[in-house]
Amino acid sequence: MKIPVVPLKGIVILPRMLAHFDMIREKSIAAVQEAMMRDQKVFLVMQRDETVEDPGLSDLYTIGTVAEIKQLMRMPDGVIRVLAEGRDRAELLYLADNMNFLEGEAHICPAVEEEISPVEREAMLRAMKDAIHDYGEVNQHFMETASRTLLMINTLPELIAQLMIRFPVDAHKRQKFLSMETLNMQYSLLMQVLAQETDIGRIRSDIQEKVQERLNKNQREYMLREQIKTIREELGDDDIDSEIDEFLAQTEALEASEEIKEAIRKEIKRFRSMPPANAEGTVSRTYIENLLTMPWDKAAPENVDIKAAEKILNADHYGLEKVKERILDYLAVREYSGNHEGSILCLVGPPGTGKTSVAISVARALNKKYVRVCLGGVHDEAEIRGHRRTYIGAMPGRIAAGMKQAGVCNPLMLLDEIDKVSSDYKGDTGSALLEVLDPEQNKRFTDHYIELPMDLSHVLFIATANTMQTIPRPLLDRMEIIEIGSYTENEKLHIAKEHLIRKQRKKNGLTGKQLSFTEGALKKIIHSYTREAGVRQLEREIGEICRKAARKFLTDEGMKPLRIKESDLKEYLGIEKVHYDMAAEQDDVGIVRGLAWTSVGGDTLEVEVNIMPGKGKIHLTGQMGDVMKESAQAGLSYIRSVADQYHVAGDYFEEHDIHIHIPEGAVPKDGPSAGITMTTGMLSAITLKKVRADLAMTGEVTLRGRVLPIGGLKEKLLAAKQAGIRQVLVPEKNRPDVAELSSEITDGLRITYVSQMDEVIENAFSEA
Repeated sequence: MKIPVVPLKGIVILPRMLAHFDMIREKSIAAVQEAMMRDQKVFLVMQRDETVEDPGLSDLYTIGTVAEIKQLMRMPDGVIRVLAEGRDRAELLYLADNMNFLEGEAHICPAVEEEISPVEREAMLRAMKDAIHDYGEVNQHFMETASRTLLMINTLPELIAQLMIRFPVDAHKRQKFLSMETLNMQYSLLMQVLAQETDIGRIRSDIQEKVQERLNKNQREYMLREQIKTIREELGDDDIDSEIDEFLAQTEALEASEEIKEAIRKEIKRFRSMPPANAEGTVSRTYIENLLTMPWDKAAPENVDIKAAEKILNADHYGLEKVKERILDYLAVREYSGNHEGSILCLVGPPGTGKTSVAISVARALNKKYVRVCLGGVHDEAEIRGHRRTYIGAMPGRIAAGMKQAGVCNPLMLLDEIDKVSSDYKGDTGSALLEVLDPEQNKRFTDHYIELPMDLSHVLFIATANTMQTIPRPLLDRMEIIEIGSYTENEKLHIAKEHLIRKQRKKNGLTGKQLSFTEGALKKIIHSYTREAGVRQLEREIGEICRKAARKFLTDEGMKPLRIKESDLKEYLGIEKVHYDMAAEQDDVGIVRGLAWTSVGGDTLEVEVNIMPGKGKIHLTGQMGDVMKESAQAGLSYIRSVADQYHVAGDYFEEHDIHIHIPEGAVPKDGPSAGITMTTGMLSAITLKKVRADLAMTGEVTLRGRVLPIGGLKEKLLAAKQAGIRQVLVPEKNRPDVAELSSEITDGLRITYVSQMDEVIENAFSEA
């Protein structure tokens, strides 16, 4: 028959087969349209080479199928979708190009009749059904969709035809089947294909079963990776991932003990078995990276030149002789003994006295890496020891992180504000620091995150604190305390000249030629505009002058260089901010000058005592703390015990009230050092004897009149000197403390040592 021909790419339509296929070639579309105008018959044949766009007879298989077109649908982009049903197997005899479409002559090829006995047919039918059943067992989808239907067919030709239509094989095998003329040939081909596909399905099932034994059923991604791993094992292809290669190379190059390296290798081996996208794999990778960046045995060369170190310390800081001496002693011992173990120093002093900057200078002098760990407000033990890796977001503690930041195992680590650590339900932070700061324990310090012993014995720890009162005693016992006291006005003057002015000029873009200060102006700023133990506020005041000077130079191009004098300070800094209570001009009854220590240095306290008729009560005002109130009670008990010596009537204390007041009532006051001051004031008011106005005193009093030692003597003597005091009464046991003070502090003061209240009263009461 003459019939329109449609070449197909990768598709074979079999007799009895209903199938869709899409066409986009114009000749194929024209051929289908021609068929629709005739009898809806078309010859469908597969191309030998799918890349040929305009095939000829030699490009097509000779055997194809005469099909009946059931439906045409026009799709987007000019595509025609055809629903066709295969009718007869036919052979293409020739092919003609009718310009618009291909037309050929097809010869219907009827099935070749074979003599097959009924028994043989039944055997072949059963064998094929068994093969279909076996294949259905390894291919669940085929069993659900086609296997059951096929097994219900009871004629061999029908089963063979339907099996080839429904069986998932490639187009070339279908074409081979179509080309076969006899039932026996088709049967043999199908049985061979069924057996081959069944074997492939069983092998695949075996691989999946092996994999299934190793995986979690709910982890699809994990299953896929295990399948790949099993296949690689079967092929003998066991290459190591490049990332793991890099980790292993870094481990070998790491400066660490074999114990550390072996632990890292073990973690890398564990990481290798994890899927990369798994959360546990990410945690393991981060942990390995942290271990590889820790400076286990990596040490930096240090400076052993004591003279060079001394030069650097003197250039960076004025004064602080004890601190410098201790650092130089430490250097000398390291050089002489060859012992490179670290030391633990604690600098204690008021704010602004240069504790942090001393640590920076020490690091520069020793050529050490500098790391600052701020402990102010830290209340969680995990901040020091780190979090365990079982927690989400776990990370190393501050000590381990500081070592990682330094990159060497022998840095200088500054533990800033160690007196301000606190404890709560999350743990005792101070106790966690014990292992860090104990030379006998920190050789194998263990961070909860790192989980491997770290050697901190080569670290030079320098801690800073404002007071020793809040540092736990066991922690304090592990540190060598170096006290940094308040600066004298002369020291502040030198610091301002040598450091602060230069620093603030540079910060504000000025030069030494543009702005300078007279010595009188600096003294005035120190005395009348700042009241502090350190120099922080002094630097702020100098910075304010520099800012205003920079503004003047910017707005006035013809501005001449500025030299700041005392008379200029009101213009730049405003009125004087600090006023000192100077010594009274006249001796008075019941008024005694005491000395106190504050966080910003020393101060003088004027204790006032009034006696009035009453019922023997004592009134204490001026925001006194409990210790100070108890000192007043102890002083009163002493006076009552020696009342006869001063001719005080026996019933005097029952008929009079005593009121003790310390001015500046808004400022809290506490401590025992005002004991002899309040006792002297009460005795003066009771006996109506005047107390010398040019005298100040400090000391704790007992019930028997003994005078006990006190602290903060340097700051107290400085305050007395600034207030114009000429004589100071100091406890006898504080004589060694006075001996250590420089002459700059004690010059101009007559220091009298007392051990009993009798000596205090003898020096305090005026002769008039």
